[in-house]
Amino acid sequence: MNDLSRYARQIVLPEVGVAGQQMLGDSSALILGVGALGSAASLYLAAAGLGRLWLVDRDRVELSNLQRQVLYRQADVGRAKLEAAAATLSALNPDCAIETLTGPLTQDALLQAVRRVDIALDCSDNFAARTALNAACVSARKPLVSGAAIRFEGQLALFDPARGGACYACLYPDPGDDAERCEDAGILGPVAGGIGAMQALLALKRLLGLGDDAGRLWLWDALRMSWRSVAIPRDPACAVCGGVR
Repeated sequence: MNDLSRYARQIVLPEVGVAGQQMLGDSSALILGVGALGSAASLYLAAAGLGRLWLVDRDRVELSNLQRQVLYRQADVGRAKLEAAAATLSALNPDCAIETLTGPLTQDALLQAVRRVDIALDCSDNFAARTALNAACVSARKPLVSGAAIRFEGQLALFDPARGGACYACLYPDPGDDAERCEDAGILGPVAGGIGAMQALLALKRLLGLGDDAGRLWLWDALRMSWRSVAIPRDPACAVCGGVR
């Protein structure tokens, strides 16, 4: 950390302090997908002083992305998201090293990437990517923060089967076909941004050892501004994490 004054407002928190800030500086995270969720999550993690971010994406910036993907600007349209995201995040905080991996990754490549980091964030928009990342996190024994948003609805969960909790496959053992997409169902930008910011919050809390958020699914109705949560029981017969102890 080159200048602690950058992080003064969070260092003053008793739950963080200088030691916690150093811990964040020594930590790393992988973000799968730098669209709407990944934009908010990566901005907050970089701003918080995380030491290294690994970004995985395959898309280019489209004009329709700009309504909710706050990493990008008009001039970025047509540019690879990874290139534009790395430039924005590095400009925000040079203390945070940005690594990029062009997707889609093979399962082995994804596993190797997850093994390099302390925590992974699923900010993708399809079940194939979600299940692949979950399997990699279970194999690497790394926690996973999952988020999703559509219309005025969002959901959020922290999975940590290495500590005895459920994994994503316990919640969705057979996701089937891809769910609705934003281009069909629509989404209000701040809904996605709110879930992405909460993913960053769960990741920071987990890295700092603040509380235990694993094992619950949070559901947000943004139209009514209401939250509810349900426990996610671990499935002993889960095909992905059933053998993890």
